[in-house]
Amino acid sequence: MSAAIPVAPSQRLDGRHALVTGAGRGIGRACALALVQAGASVTLAARTAPELDAVVAEAESLGGRAYPCEADVTSADDVERAVAAACEHGDLTIAVSAAGINRPGPTVDLELEDWDLVIDTNLRGTFLVCRAVGAHLLERGQGGRIIAISSQMGEVGYPGRAAYCASKHAVNGLTKALAVEWAPANITVNAVAPTFIRTPLTAPMLEDPDFRAEVLRRIPAGRIGEVEDVIGAVAFLASDAAALVTGHVLTVDGGWTAW
Repeated sequence: MSAAIPVAPSQRLDGRHALVTGAGRGIGRACALALVQAGASVTLAARTAPELDAVVAEAESLGGRAYPCEADVTSADDVERAVAAACEHGDLTIAVSAAGINRPGPTVDLELEDWDLVIDTNLRGTFLVCRAVGAHLLERGQGGRIIAISSQMGEVGYPGRAAYCASKHAVNGLTKALAVEWAPANITVNAVAPTFIRTPLTAPMLEDPDFRAEVLRRIPAGRIGEVEDVIGAVAFLASDAAALVTGHVLTVDGGWTAW
């Protein structure tokens, strides 16, 4: 008797609903639109209503459905409200925690308020989203997918980015801890860790020719990343094709952390 022919799992997300934070711009916006193109409907969470409305219009132009929800990921109440809104809009099974911020500069000159802002947004915000979505998925009892947007700076250091590196190293640890804790419930928890991606957050940095040259020197692939480089990894981790992938930090860095 011949062995059964393996069937590749689908990467379609039809009928599923996702919550994406930081969805008004940059990587968060791109992730939301990628999930829409894969068939999911999406609740978009961010602090700025006009940006959310623009992404809703973009999702609808793709033939998809998206719903705006003004929320600050550093607020536990806001995050709980965003998860509740997502549950009202569909069967919430996917979450992408993409809200993030950076305040670069010499560590000895770093204002404590800037340290707190970076840690609160990048780490506390990711924790609050994971906790709220995880509670929903555990109660639902049918598994799900949680994806955090980390960074290559979660694996290496870089001058002038103490707060950012600390926050992203912690996000990677949080990802692995939650993956182990929730794996028995068929909830996967992974992170995607990009290099410098061309977004509104990085644009001012990359306008500096010396900084841009240094970044390119460190990327063996020889180019700045685009949001399209990131969203394929996110869509994969959200799909059935990644059913046995959990606790993994998927670097999308052109080889930066490989040498």
